[in-house]
Amino acid sequence: MTLVATPPQPSLAATVQQTLFVLGATHHRTPIQVREKLSLDPGALAALHETLSTIEGLDEFTMLSTCNRTEFYGVASSADTVPRLRRAFCERQNFSETEFTRYALQLEGPRALQHLFEVASGLDSQLVGETEIFGQLKDAYAAAHARRSTGPILNRVFQKAFQAAKHVRTHTAITEGQVSVANVAVELARDIFGQLNRTRVLLLGAGEIGEKTAKAFQSRGVTSLSVSSRRLGRAMELASELRAFALPFWLAPAKLPEFDIVVCATAAPSTVVATAAVAAAMHRRAAQPLFLIDLALPRDVEPPVADLPNVYLYNLDDLATIAEANRHSREAEVAKCRELLRNRSETLWSHLRPRLESRSAA
Repeated sequence: MTLVATPPQPSLAATVQQTLFVLGATHHRTPIQVREKLSLDPGALAALHETLSTIEGLDEFTMLSTCNRTEFYGVASSADTVPRLRRAFCERQNFSETEFTRYALQLEGPRALQHLFEVASGLDSQLVGETEIFGQLKDAYAAAHARRSTGPILNRVFQKAFQAAKHVRTHTAITEGQVSVANVAVELARDIFGQLNRTRVLLLGAGEIGEKTAKAFQSRGVTSLSVSSRRLGRAMELASELRAFALPFWLAPAKLPEFDIVVCATAAPSTVVATAAVAAAMHRRAAQPLFLIDLALPRDVEPPVADLPNVYLYNLDDLATIAEANRHSREAEVAKCRELLRNRSETLWSHLRPRLESRSAA
């Protein structure tokens, strides 16, 4: 009998491909009513981190959840790592995995790197060029680093993304114009009311986005501002900083008739402004319009409020649509930014690729 030599088989470790990836859902394909079901508050992020830490092959990961996106950036060394992450996330959110796949963004390698660079620079935002996402991304990375879920690959990737974002903002005009939700909301209010010096504004929620919007209104002449938060102490603190009035949160529904503009920016898990409360307020406003700006995700205002006579309700997607005209005037700057980021991401990828391959074969 003739014996045929069998060639040596590669080890399992040698055949595993380590991959840089991003998985998530963003405003590009995901409507706000779905994004609010996928969003993660700090408590949910912490709980999900514990779950994801047990997934085999998920070597590094960072989670980002904002009003416009919920994304996972990671390094995977197993073919079924990303599907398992997707399944764990959908189970945590009680959301159909099949439905999630309809909206999901999944990129690998250089495309994932380019995407992260564009997110950090505000190019992938609803309001192109906005600066809030940079701070949100830095916070997400810092939290992941503190939890020891990042490593040499993601540490380098995120540091380079932050450097690239600063570079394009310094060397292009991408941030010029109305590129913040606050500015767009204020300009819309001026279209409705004209001069704002006699309007009365109520801020529901005392977080960063609410504070920025309140300051934007004050910069346009608003002098009557009230702040209400589920934490009265925080409302009083912010009211003091803004030289405004503090209103107990439980009193807000009854006080709605006294305000012309209501900025809703709480972190509540469900709506805090009911249709019935707004309808009752409108009966007492003597045909005066009421403008509600819902900057929260999940949304603060019940959607049927928009159907009430003389009520103007705009959410994040509405404001982004209005701001789209500003983007057209800056297309040349967008193209310039993308080219700068593409060059930087390609350079980084040329260094990362052999490192990933060498770790895969280790």
